[in-house]
Amino acid sequence: MAAPLVILDRDGVINAESDAHIKSVAEWHPLPGSLEAIARLNRAGFRTALATNQSGIARGLFGEADLASIHDHVARELARLGGRLDPVVYSPDGPGSDAPRRKPRPGMLLEIAERLGIGLDGVPYVGDSWRDVQAARAAGALPVLVRTGNGAATLDAGHDLGGVAVYDDLAAFADAWLAAGGSPR
Repeated sequence: MAAPLVILDRDGVINAESDAHIKSVAEWHPLPGSLEAIARLNRAGFRTALATNQSGIARGLFGEADLASIHDHVARELARLGGRLDPVVYSPDGPGSDAPRRKPRPGMLLEIAERLGIGLDGVPYVGDSWRDVQAARAAGALPVLVRTGNGAATLDAGHDLGGVAVYDDLAAFADAWLAAGGSPR
């Protein structure tokens, strides 16, 4: 049976990654096909949720209101295509924090599961970094890696990616996931 949920990282998966952080709507640029992929997943009956580290808040680069504006913009862009992300969960904590929600810790994924009243077995968490893989494994979710954002560098870093499905981008993942009936290939 297909998992009812797909969880996504944001920067490098849905939108272009930036070493300077995405601090405003003007700096947020969707990756080709990513918003359409989310809408396809939604139309096929999958709920899509977002779990994203946003350390720019802890670093003082932008505030919670700025992040809310970005996520409101993303919601409007997705709605135009018939898609949505719900729930949206983020960690405002900086690197080195012991916060349970900051990836690679599983707190955000576990919070999503608790909010939705489901388990994470078989639920993909699509990310572009090693910490995304670690968070998925720690939460009991299915780690998926895309080559966009930091994905290529993650693949080259020599991490233990055994059992991790790898796709060129979110659109390729969505196509494969839907073709397989919502199960790992």
